[in-house]
Amino acid sequence: MSLTRNLRTPHRRFLLKIVLAAGLAATADFLFFAHDPGSTLGLFALLWILALAIGTPAIVRKKRSILALCIATGFALALLDQPGLLAFLLFGTAIALARLMVRRRFDNAALWAGRLALLGITAPFTPLIDLGRVLRLRGKGRMRRFATVISVVALPLAGGALFLALFADANPVIADVLGRIQAPDIGWLIVHFFFWGIVLVGVWPIFRPLAMATRDFDPGVIEPLPVLNLPVITLILSLFTFNAVFALQNVLDILFLWSGAPLPGDITLADYAHRGAYVLIATALLAGLFVLVALRPGSAAARSGTVRALLVLWTGQNILLVASSILRTMDYVDAYGMTELRLAALAWMGLVAVGLFLISWRLMFGLSARWLINANALAAALVLSVSSVVDYRAVVAHWNVRHADIAGGSSFTDLCYLNQLGASALVPLIDLETRVEDPKLRAQVRWLRYRALVRVIERQQDWHSWTWRNDRRLRRAMAMLGNPATVSQPSDHNPYCDRTIYVSPTLPVPTVADESQPGGSTASPPPVSEERPLTEGSAQ
Repeated sequence: MSLTRNLRTPHRRFLLKIVLAAGLAATADFLFFAHDPGSTLGLFALLWILALAIGTPAIVRKKRSILALCIATGFALALLDQPGLLAFLLFGTAIALARLMVRRRFDNAALWAGRLALLGITAPFTPLIDLGRVLRLRGKGRMRRFATVISVVALPLAGGALFLALFADANPVIADVLGRIQAPDIGWLIVHFFFWGIVLVGVWPIFRPLAMATRDFDPGVIEPLPVLNLPVITLILSLFTFNAVFALQNVLDILFLWSGAPLPGDITLADYAHRGAYVLIATALLAGLFVLVALRPGSAAARSGTVRALLVLWTGQNILLVASSILRTMDYVDAYGMTELRLAALAWMGLVAVGLFLISWRLMFGLSARWLINANALAAALVLSVSSVVDYRAVVAHWNVRHADIAGGSSFTDLCYLNQLGASALVPLIDLETRVEDPKLRAQVRWLRYRALVRVIERQQDWHSWTWRNDRRLRRAMAMLGNPATVSQPSDHNPYCDRTIYVSPTLPVPTVADESQPGGSTASPPPVSEERPLTEGSAQ
């Protein structure tokens, strides 16, 4: 009896996972099919966590899995505030780690990156492999039973359909009832079928990952790293030469870039500052790679006091080089404005500096390559986690507005870039509108602000795409505009960011609903009418 019960338990758990996965697919279909995701993406992520905890009870008995599940919950809350690709990828990584660490402890970030990659590669095949296993377990006897059932019900179904068709032809009441029944659109059902398939490909491997995803890799692949067995004198001469060359570059940066001293000849400070930021970062990365392959903790070279002193000096010079690259990028931003790519480059440069420091720390204290890999992975994970929460688009928009040359007239390129930032630029555009004095420039800013406002209101009206962040943004925008009840539309002739004039006489007036209305803070404006671009001359 106990043996039978033990055999039934895995079968019941397998059926439970099928039900949970199908439930998640149905939920995703309801929340996302033919709709842009909003805070509903965070709700789906929380339901996924709950379903995984129910379908895999062992996940709540392992402390390491509970920790990963808590991290996944944090990213789910970030998605609940504002959906984003980075936050969703980090959530998927965390929930996959929570499931895989039921089988294996976390040992090496590089090995776990390989396991996660294997999980992703095998994900499309996992449901098919499990389906094949189920069919093999059922055997030929079950298939014969299925064929028997089909043979039993085939005649009643076919005969009933035939007689019903005859009665429909003879009885107009039956014909009218059958005529009211609309058959589902086969094409639409096929699209839903593929949507369910995509969701199941992502969900099912988390419930039942293949064994190869947690395979035990040979630690020799990562530990130790390949090292060049160079003589101590060669390392001393190399580090001395590298320090001298780096000192030349750093001294010039201190004299001209940091202090602002006049440059010789026709070279301007802009030319000096705007060249080579990414080349210098590549130089620092090459320096870190040299340290990794040329020096091993505990070796004779690493125990040499001269080598250690030259290494510390060289690491400090590399960090100063990265700081100079950051300053060059900031000078470039001051001249040409902030963008998401430049902000990401600054974060990357900071990571490079941390990596160089960790390489030196590892060598000085004889730490393992595993420690170095895990420390760098942790630093990268922290930066990515912060990036998934912070609205970098809003940061960029606020920066460009605060540093806009209002007196000289903001460039049209800056306004076009603000327009590309979407809802994140709404509040900065309102701020810019209040500061601009030039009538033509103010008309441009007002037009862009109005378009951004209407778009946010329209997205917030659909509960599928509604987000907490846009709700807070919209409330602040209405408060900044002065009248929380209505917002007047701009004039009919509005120059766009590239000096094109758009004529739209039927623009809607966005309004804010009563606070007592459930599900949001905004009322539905009529859709934005189609805009007809005209040149300035023809508009006049």
